[in-house]
Amino acid sequence: MVTSVRMCVAGVAIACAAAFPASSSLRAAEAAGGQAPKSAAAAKELTQVLESAKLDAIAAADPSEPGAFVAALYIAGSQLLVVAAKYSAPTLLTAKLKTKEYRDIYVDLSSAAIAGTKVFLIDMNCDGLMSKPDGDAVPDSWEADKVSVSFDGDWKKAKLSEADYMKTYSTVDERYARILALLTTQAKQ
Repeated sequence: MVTSVRMCVAGVAIACAAAFPASSSLRAAEAAGGQAPKSAAAAKELTQVLESAKLDAIAAADPSEPGAFVAALYIAGSQLLVVAAKYSAPTLLTAKLKTKEYRDIYVDLSSAAIAGTKVFLIDMNCDGLMSKPDGDAVPDSWEADKVSVSFDGDWKKAKLSEADYMKTYSTVDERYARILALLTTQAKQ
């Protein structure tokens, strides 16, 4: 009887891991670094708010930098595409914020940001920035100015030392969590 219960529990655990790959990514991150990414909870909260508001895009002003904005395009259950940048005509984006033209702001920041200020992140699985994906999963990535890092765990391919790779990852994860918090606050309004 006890063996049957254990087998049943193990079967449920395996089924849950297969059904919820993002949670297995989090477990891998926790095992590798001792904790989940700082952006994991923020990504989960933002996607839940976007889904309940039936939004596929969101944008906000960045109060820490005059003329800077953040925006995200949400592909449900698949990806968060996030951009942060300064914009040469911030009053135009402020007006679009008031009318909730979030997708337009995303496009404007993606295509017409002030040179050297744009940061672009791809969060695969909408589960926060992972330093390394599980198995053959597509890695998260970050791009700023002319520097790009695919967080696939291969720091040599990125031409970085392991310490520099993890430092970059940690810095980007913190910034990403802050951007997600700004977007969540805007989405709740």
